[in-house]
Amino acid sequence: MTWWEAALLGIIQGLTEFLPVSSSGHLVVGQHLLNLDAATVGDVTFEVFVHFGTVLSILTVYWKRVWTIIHEFVTGVTHPSTIKTRYENNYAFRLAFFILITVVITGVAYVIFKDPLEAAFDNPRLVAGMWLVTGTLLLLTLLRKNPNGPLTPVKAAFVGIAQSIAMIPGISRSGATICTALYQNVEPEKAADFSFLMLLPIVIGATLLKGLDLAETGFTIGWLPLFVGTVAAYVSGILAIRATLRFVSKGTLWYFAFYCYIIGVIGLIFL
Repeated sequence: MTWWEAALLGIIQGLTEFLPVSSSGHLVVGQHLLNLDAATVGDVTFEVFVHFGTVLSILTVYWKRVWTIIHEFVTGVTHPSTIKTRYENNYAFRLAFFILITVVITGVAYVIFKDPLEAAFDNPRLVAGMWLVTGTLLLLTLLRKNPNGPLTPVKAAFVGIAQSIAMIPGISRSGATICTALYQNVEPEKAADFSFLMLLPIVIGATLLKGLDLAETGFTIGWLPLFVGTVAAYVSGILAIRATLRFVSKGTLWYFAFYCYIIGVIGLIFL
């Protein structure tokens, strides 16, 4: 992989991680079009690194919120007698609890379906088909007019299930999770914030696990492409977060359905 190929894939990752069009799907097709097979890109090593770049973009945009959530969660856990009161009166503590629910669900799903999920990254036609699914999910938000409700444990669990399903490349993680929250009458801004914040522990955990593997096996891809790809994902990720928040707040997330349908159909015809 050259540095410019890494930069291109990093930009694609950063933009598509938060825009509801599937980052993993774009990476699979991008690698296919650039003739970069799994061995060339270091299996999922490159994807983990560019995902880490998007984590840094979340931390940049939400650093105050993240600090508050961590502080409230740690304080609550270290003072068990206050947990009930904190849960009832402190939204940041509740948000930490909701994120934990999604982490557990996603982690269990990955352990159970790890092999078929990783095999799906070698199937660009599957990605094309899943883009059609993503487009449909986005269009269905038109059926939920003016959502204005709160998050609850049950709603968070369904969002976690949506995140698990979105591990299939071509199904947008941000799209699936935001749409699932909106279907359940969650306020749009809270739905988008929750979608972005719940990604943090998942990708940080995946990066750490992959790092342990790499410490034993070594890199099959150079440091320069990894660095360039990570920086490109970070910068483009910040832009994509802010753009998605605007679309969600205006109720126009469904616009991206047309893009998903177009590239899905083109992919099924030509890939």
